[in-house]
Amino acid sequence: MPEHSKKLLEAFEKFLQANLPQIESFHPHYGQALCDMFKAGGKRFRPLLLLEVVYAYEPLMLPAANHIAAAIEMLHTYSLIHDDLPTFDNADLRRGEPTLHVRYDQVTATLVGDALNSHSFFMIANAPLGSDQKVALVKELALNGGAGGMVLGQAIDCYFENQKLSIDELTFLHINKTAKLIAASLKMGAIIANLPQETQELLYQIGLDIGLLFQIQDDIIDATMSPEEAGKPTQNDGAKNSFTNLLGIEGAKSQKVKIIDEIETKLYDLEDTLRENLHNLIEYYLK
Repeated sequence: MPEHSKKLLEAFEKFLQANLPQIESFHPHYGQALCDMFKAGGKRFRPLLLLEVVYAYEPLMLPAANHIAAAIEMLHTYSLIHDDLPTFDNADLRRGEPTLHVRYDQVTATLVGDALNSHSFFMIANAPLGSDQKVALVKELALNGGAGGMVLGQAIDCYFENQKLSIDELTFLHINKTAKLIAASLKMGAIIANLPQETQELLYQIGLDIGLLFQIQDDIIDATMSPEEAGKPTQNDGAKNSFTNLLGIEGAKSQKVKIIDEIETKLYDLEDTLRENLHNLIEYYLK
């Protein structure tokens, strides 16, 4: 990972840990449960995508951008907490730590997810940015993380479990469940940096491709790694519509190479610094 990316992550992590929800109450563990998933670590991939866009175009905006990067990480974390519940994947491990419903109970995990969903928008509202920017950022996060984005993808994923989808249907599923929030991360960075609309849309399209690449990589990890290596349960997606189940491991790897080539082509329309930085992140996280 480039040195500047490490510094962006270090500054973001410091900001995130200092700005986790602080709730005073007599509940024995609710306040702690709000913070557990963040203290367990994580790739912080979505926040870093946003910060790389701001770094490339408006580096003086990085302190303000950390508020929005934290909002995205909180929304993403809520989705992981809910995804791990017995209602969905019934996972007992996340980021190498017990999932919240295992550590506490299902009620706590569900409510913590709900709280982080709401708190992500509180983070945007409190960011030191103009009102028009904040409205645009709220809209983008809600569109891609909500009813017509991540939640739609989850609904399709659950409903069609044990039913084989076509490659087009599988792609639609994962564009919504995974790729749209990644695409929104890039576009929201562009909104903070006041980039032209056409650049915002180009970054969004690149983000959709990166999101699909991210999902294929995750499916390959699930099919080929142990839980200890991955830091979460693996080899348990036999009933799910994954790229490895549909295409096989080698077919998924071929699809991954194809998408990387498509991303590299689109990157050439970006400013040199951002093109190089995104290329390096793909190399580091996804190749």
